[in-house]
Amino acid sequence: MHRLLTALGRGFKERIGWKRLGIAASLLIIGFAVTTLVRTLRGVDTGVILIALTEIPPHRIALAALCVIGAFCTLTFYDFFALRTIGKKLVPYRIAALSSFTSYSIGHNIGATVFTGGAIRFRIYSDYGLTAIDVAKICFLSGLTFWLGNLFVLGFGMAWHPWAASAMDLLPPAINRLIALGCLCGIAAYLTWLVMGENRRELGQNGWKVVLPSARLTLLQILIGVVDLGFCATAMYLLMPAQPGIDFVSLAVVFILATLLGFASHAPGSLGVFDAAMLVALPEFGREQLVATLVVFRILYFLIPFGTAISIMGARECWLNVVMPWQERRRLHEACPASASTVPRPVQSIKSQG
Repeated sequence: MHRLLTALGRGFKERIGWKRLGIAASLLIIGFAVTTLVRTLRGVDTGVILIALTEIPPHRIALAALCVIGAFCTLTFYDFFALRTIGKKLVPYRIAALSSFTSYSIGHNIGATVFTGGAIRFRIYSDYGLTAIDVAKICFLSGLTFWLGNLFVLGFGMAWHPWAASAMDLLPPAINRLIALGCLCGIAAYLTWLVMGENRRELGQNGWKVVLPSARLTLLQILIGVVDLGFCATAMYLLMPAQPGIDFVSLAVVFILATLLGFASHAPGSLGVFDAAMLVALPEFGREQLVATLVVFRILYFLIPFGTAISIMGARECWLNVVMPWQERRRLHEACPASASTVPRPVQSIKSQG
């Protein structure tokens, strides 16, 4: 049996591989989401959507925008926590905040966040002496913060309101509650595993090793993820139509599941996947009103941060590659006129002798 499993595993890696399987899964999720979205939006009145946009109270949009700002401020601690975990204490918070904000905003909107976000992180952190391996560790620990926060919030939310996820995963509430308890038990087991010894916290080999945070710091790591998700879910909750009402926990469960599906698809900005999941999971709301909510949320959480991050990175590259070299050339030019002016004098003396 062991030989059979070993042979199957070797054949899987040689012929298929996890990379191809991941690409196939992403394409499957995107295709299913787009099909569902097209079917759901069939017959939607664009005029009603425009009216629904004007019916969202301005003060709620403003409060949702503040929540989005809070979410991105919390997001900056993903990288800052990871930097301190791997021992890179010389990198200041402002650089960690810049890297975290730009890598997430640009990477998530372009798609393939692991590669695009990692490339932006390396571009920023390489100026502070960090290597590609250091950046890989930061990406790993930041991802761990995201997943721990998601599993924690999703576990409590589905344990409390298991029926909120049933419209999306089509499972009975009892099964969803068991899944939620499994998530919470998994986090508890992970914390217990960390407590049992420091040697257990070291992962990797052959030059790539990362030491996981202690159990006490892992609780802080979970808190960072929870606060980030809390701000995002609150922003969505503020933009939801007033009728019919929905409680915050149920919306948070639906929101997190839709977010995870969007991440799993690797689609640019989770476009189509996130929206289809929200529309399917919340059929009690009018389609036009819910589409209006999703449009405003996308503007606040995706488009504005993406434009801001692109502008920041563009200004930074312009400063580093254009302005600073020009200032250096100007400084050298101002330091050399005295020596440059002595060059023609011997020539003048030679002419006078002739």
